[in-house]
Amino acid sequence: MSDERELLFRTAEIAAGYLESLDERSVFPRVPIEDLAAALGGRLPEEPSDPLAVVEEMAQAVEPGVVATAGSRYFGYVTGGALPATVGADWLTTIWDQCAGLGVLGPSAMVVEEIVGDWLKDLLGLPAHASFALTTGCQMAHVTALATARHKILSSRGWDVRELGLVDSPRITVVAGGYRHVTVDRALRLLGIGGAQIEVVAADEHGRMRPDALRAALTHVMGPTIVCAQAGEVNTGSFDAFEEIVGIVRETDAWLHVDGAFGLWVAASPTRRHLVDGVDGADSWAMDAHKWLNVPYDCGLVFCADPTAHTASMTMKASYFEGQGKWQRDAVDWTPESSRRARAFTVYAALRSLGRQGVSDLVDRCCELAGRFAASVSELPECQLLNDVVINQVLFRFGDDATTNAVLARVQESGEAWMGGTIWDGRAAIRLSVSNWRTTEDDIRRTVAAFENALGGSGYSSAG
Repeated sequence: MSDERELLFRTAEIAAGYLESLDERSVFPRVPIEDLAAALGGRLPEEPSDPLAVVEEMAQAVEPGVVATAGSRYFGYVTGGALPATVGADWLTTIWDQCAGLGVLGPSAMVVEEIVGDWLKDLLGLPAHASFALTTGCQMAHVTALATARHKILSSRGWDVRELGLVDSPRITVVAGGYRHVTVDRALRLLGIGGAQIEVVAADEHGRMRPDALRAALTHVMGPTIVCAQAGEVNTGSFDAFEEIVGIVRETDAWLHVDGAFGLWVAASPTRRHLVDGVDGADSWAMDAHKWLNVPYDCGLVFCADPTAHTASMTMKASYFEGQGKWQRDAVDWTPESSRRARAFTVYAALRSLGRQGVSDLVDRCCELAGRFAASVSELPECQLLNDVVINQVLFRFGDDATTNAVLARVQESGEAWMGGTIWDGRAAIRLSVSNWRTTEDDIRRTVAAFENALGGSGYSSAG
């Protein structure tokens, strides 16, 4: 066996051992940060080391501090696991080491990316003519879509932002809901659109933008405008009323962007597709594949209904870009990145292994398990559900803020499951997201039991 083959086989053995340990290991690591630093740090070595020894020693030192996000009882940050086919595809992506920026750098990567885009538009019910790109995550998907929006709404008023920049340009107004995700604001900031340019629209008790408030806002907004709607509020999982919102926006010349980071995946489920009725009438959509599609980190997706504006806002040219424009697709024309990993291989593997029915089943199963968790945890003392569990998000609390935080801390410290805290309506709350293909009913039972045990240790009593 060659040294390189031995290294790869040993790496696979270490990886398999980790996956096999997921059910028993603590979901969140218990090792102190100082111990990790001591095991991994020290002076930069002066001499080369044997590659196999490096991998062995690194794995031994790193694994104690790894969060088991791949496991079935990690319920934080809407994080999916990685489907078996996507793990294999991701390894091959590394081995093939294709730069997916130009077609000439990776013809297979280019072809697979084009196929993936068509499959996703079909699966999600988005316009067939929409352009498509892969990014690092929904953050850069927002940047791409909103850069396209900025180009379009300014060019429609005779201003070429590519040549003239933003100095002295018509003022852009962004209209967005009060519960928009923070990545939308940062994307706007990166594009030179500040917080003072955001007109915040009131939301209802579930975090949904109120259409009547949107209409009122648009009646007095002058100049180029972007409206940001949301498919899946990050705490409650609620959906904006897209049919109504699209109708309101279409009475103006504003651009409508949809943050669908995880919620847009419900379009793949016949039983839940109604939650995004009308979403295909928007101008751009951003989402993650490393959430509900369960591909390895990182992978974001962006779609734009105006391909001309999309490529105009992103493309760049260089004399040494051999063959640019002659290939079926040069990804540098569609994303902010030039040197970029061939992420389409993992998305292709996920869609090919699951098929249309498998994606639908994955979405439905996670939603059903979230509903079962909500029904069970709500029976515990002083537990209050704070949202209608419409998809995979459960928002709840216990008694007062102190009790809520103490119970959450005990569950986290137990290692049995992990989910995060949040603030909702000015009060402490707990947010649980079921997004992993591995999660089962037994995992839900174990997690509810962890909360029951934590309540017993929180000092709770029926008297208060």
